[in-house]
Amino acid sequence: MSRLGAYRNEIRWTLVVLVFAVLGVVALWPRSPEPGSEGTAPPPQQASQPVSQAQRDAAALADCSPAPQPAAGLEGVTATCLATGEPVDLGKAVAGEPTLVNVWATWCAPCRAELPALQAYSEQPDAIRVVGVQVESGEADGLDLLTELGVHYPNVYDPAGRSRTALPGPNVLPVSYVVTTSGQVRPIEPPTVFTSPEEVRQAVQRTLEPR
Repeated sequence: MSRLGAYRNEIRWTLVVLVFAVLGVVALWPRSPEPGSEGTAPPPQQASQPVSQAQRDAAALADCSPAPQPAAGLEGVTATCLATGEPVDLGKAVAGEPTLVNVWATWCAPCRAELPALQAYSEQPDAIRVVGVQVESGEADGLDLLTELGVHYPNVYDPAGRSRTALPGPNVLPVSYVVTTSGQVRPIEPPTVFTSPEEVRQAVQRTLEPR
């Protein structure tokens, strides 16, 4: 082989090595999330951080006062009252009077956006009771978020997600329900991300109408 041919062959192999090196770097490069994916799927589960009494005091949440008879379908579903850290029967915590139940998670952007609207509604004189159910996210993170947003209505923590299995309706977040005085659980349809207390009021009135 001539010296020129050997030189060309050497350049060819050098280029092949460089191409494979570039492909290797691209394959290992971290991917960015798909556009619009934030708030639509839970992140990988992480170990729950311990919760201090100071965090509970800072959140200033109302207690989860149980009713004598549980709401239909939620009997025996145990959660943690975020105000006290004590176990509570979710079926009894949302029964006894008309109650708006909102299921949420800290990673869910629409959930975070509507929590202030739910708090504002809960403060209205004609509002029914509001109870939040935190799922698929850490208890300490949930308390910190509620403190940050100034949300004080009762909230329970359901790390196992048993409430989502027991409640009717679509498997989406956020999702809200109205529990009637008789204990019937009705999903708010269509699923709504509330932006104002008036939207909450209209959805509650519509869902409570006789059927």
